Amino acid sequence: MTAIADRPPTSSGRDQGFFLGGAIAMTLVIVAGFSLQLAMGRSTFASPWYVHAHAVVFMGWVGIFLTQNVLAATDRIELHRRLGWIAAGWVVLMVVLGCVVTVAMLRRGGVPFFFRPLQFLVFDPLSLFTFAGLAWAAVRLRKQTDWHRRLHFCGMALLLGPGFGRLLPMPLLIPWAWEATTVAVLLFPLAGMIADLRRDGRIHPAWFWGVGVLIGSTLLIEAITYSPVGTALYAAVTAGSPGAAIDPLAFPPPPGPPPAP
Repeated sequence: MTAIADRPPTSSGRDQGFFLGGAIAMTLVIVAGFSLQLAMGRSTFASPWYVHAHAVVFMGWVGIFLTQNVLAATDRIELHRRLGWIAAGWVVLMVVLGCVVTVAMLRRGGVPFFFRPLQFLVFDPLSLFTFAGLAWAAVRLRKQTDWHRRLHFCGMALLLGPGFGRLLPMPLLIPWAWEATTVAVLLFPLAGMIADLRRDGRIHPAWFWGVGVLIGSTLLIEAITYSPVGTALYAAVTAGSPGAAIDPLAFPPPPGPPPAP
């Protein structure tokens, strides 16, 4: 930690534009993805309460992340810090509700047809835990702004999977649909690396940690999915439900045509 503290920070004044622009771009990915889903009639408001709670909390985080970057860019640091503590508690809600919705979908056999059910069970919660870990690390390093903002940026990038999943032609990407969203997610921290290199002539080490964590979580997800541990986890989660009758590693059939009016 001493080595980190002694390292001269990247010129925070000059990289404000990148982080604010990145936050806006991330927000647009999420809003565009979910708006497209709604416009095409693939979403419905006739969902259980926990689905609505999940949507409110996760969209709330998008708003918090964007607001925090606006506050930092306009030098309203005290308000940024106060909102930061609310954001830390918000992450806990996100993890809890994300896991609740995932389990509910698996148990009723409602996983999107371009994901393997077992893969969905593993990657959804583990991605959330990875996001929470990056957010926790960013909070711990909040006094080192260069590390703080880059780790938060990587964590937010990880949450873009559902947005990209609604913009990419996922059925055409089977059997690599989830992996395709992972590659798309990595474009944002890679853009951060390029921005650092062009501005400062070096890549800040926080990017390597953030991208390393994202890649490491991807490899762990794949390893668990195709292991006896994953199979046992799926059996335990779906026991006594319609999901138990579904092959955990087979892609569900695509939905049929909508009913005639």
